[in-house]
Amino acid sequence: MTHTNVTAVEDDEPELLRDQFRQLLRYRAIIGAGIGIGLLGGVWFGLSNADTYVATSQVVLRAPVNDPFNPSISQDKTLNMGSERQTALSSSVVEQAAKKLGWTGTIGKLQKDLQVTNPPQSQVLQFTYTADSPKAAADRANAVTQAYLDLRKKQWTDLRSTMLEGQQRQLDEVAKKHDQKAKELDRMPDGAARDAEYGVKTNLLNRINELDARISQLKSLDMSPGTVIRTATAPGFSDGPGLPMSLGLGALVGVALGLLAAWVRLVFDPAPRSAGDVARAVRAPVLGTLPRGATDVLLADDQTDARVAEEYRSVAFRLAYDQRFADRRRLLVVAPRGSNDAAVAVASHLAASFAETGKDVLLIEADLRTPTLAGRLRAHAAAAPRWSSPVEGEENGWPGRRQLSVDAGESGSFGLVPGERVRNVARALTAPTVSRLIAEADSPNATVVVLAPPVLNYADALALVDRVDGVLIVCDPRGVHRTDLQRIRELIAGAGGTVLGAVVHTPGRQRRGAKQPAGGRRGGRGRQPIPEPSGSEEFTAEPEQVILGDGSDTVTLRSLRAEDLRTGDLRTGDR
Repeated sequence: MTHTNVTAVEDDEPELLRDQFRQLLRYRAIIGAGIGIGLLGGVWFGLSNADTYVATSQVVLRAPVNDPFNPSISQDKTLNMGSERQTALSSSVVEQAAKKLGWTGTIGKLQKDLQVTNPPQSQVLQFTYTADSPKAAADRANAVTQAYLDLRKKQWTDLRSTMLEGQQRQLDEVAKKHDQKAKELDRMPDGAARDAEYGVKTNLLNRINELDARISQLKSLDMSPGTVIRTATAPGFSDGPGLPMSLGLGALVGVALGLLAAWVRLVFDPAPRSAGDVARAVRAPVLGTLPRGATDVLLADDQTDARVAEEYRSVAFRLAYDQRFADRRRLLVVAPRGSNDAAVAVASHLAASFAETGKDVLLIEADLRTPTLAGRLRAHAAAAPRWSSPVEGEENGWPGRRQLSVDAGESGSFGLVPGERVRNVARALTAPTVSRLIAEADSPNATVVVLAPPVLNYADALALVDRVDGVLIVCDPRGVHRTDLQRIRELIAGAGGTVLGAVVHTPGRQRRGAKQPAGGRRGGRGRQPIPEPSGSEEFTAEPEQVILGDGSDTVTLRSLRAEDLRTGDLRTGDR
């Protein structure tokens, strides 16, 4: 049992983190699905890369220079490595490699497995090729490397040939002019004109010498585009991480994916997934967290787990020490919506727990739509305390004159005002007789526990809020929304009541798996079938005080209603 306080939870950040992590672990199916997806991805990745081999070759690039030992020439300024990398990846290089390999497929298929990278601050190109066999990877990497070098050498050689042709044409033109000028000078007499023409001839000769020097320089260039510093060899093992490592990586990714999906599910989950969420929604402490199946029985007996009875006693003691309840001890027990079985179980157990402390307890079943307590508890028509006797009421009204006593075993007994079907529920609940019945429990040793239908199904509970000292909300966190709890708190506060706290429970497996009958009213989930009283829940009544179960009793084959029993409308042939 945990006693959750709103302010304590909000101020303890580590506790909030632990609580959120515990909430994530509740989505085991989502986390398991994420792990499964990760493992499947790991298996696929491991199998798809099992026959993948990678071969690598490297080339150091250089530009054609006259003197490679000249320190004033900077290769990094001469070469643009980005352009060289794009050239290495071009289709022209791949086409040349395809011819060397005798490739019969498409160029794109040969090109898609090629990668060319340039290590930073270097003139190195690295050719990496991926294939399904070691030899194919090495052969294709070397073929692409050689094709790139051949293409670059051809480009430089073509450029030099073009420049040589241009220089040679200029040289031929200048030499022709020089020869003509020399012939003219031979025919000219000495003088100033001849000296001027002689200067022109000298300039032409200098131009010839300059062009000869350029041509000689171009012819002496080393046209090697680069040097292979690493030749691709057939790899001895697959490049993939292997199936075991792939499974490990897939499991890690699956855990991360599952936790992320669970966190997203938790963020957008409208249901409170912890006692702290319930406490924050109702702005009141969680007085108890009942174990699974604790609400499946109405009264704990010798066959019931002792822990269940102790949990209910703890809730009763916490209520008894609450100053808001201890003054007059009037408690209203309600459920949010749907089935009211959990609230019925909590109300009956709290009544037994208060009776165990020596209190004169009266349990009032204010559920006038589907009353069931009289037929489900060990109730009999024995004498009840004077203070629990009803005041005079209208004929066929509620509460009637019939009072029952419930045997709670070792805890003692408590009085029961059973619910009855009435025509006008709102008028019956707001009648002065109900107020006087609750007010007569003001003696120092009296305690009143009122059981009402679910708040969000009917407004019956709100009609009783102003006549009790506090409201106890019984809810299953997985079956209610936070907005529902907030709305209940607002409705109770608007009706002039106070929420003393909440009791959190988890339905048993049998109840959780049972099908809900159709026909739930006003948004409810429908009511579960009312269990028949067991043999241990003996019930005896006087003939004139027939105990009502679900509103009708069976006599031979005829179903009689409560009104028929009161008016004595029994035909002789039906007896």
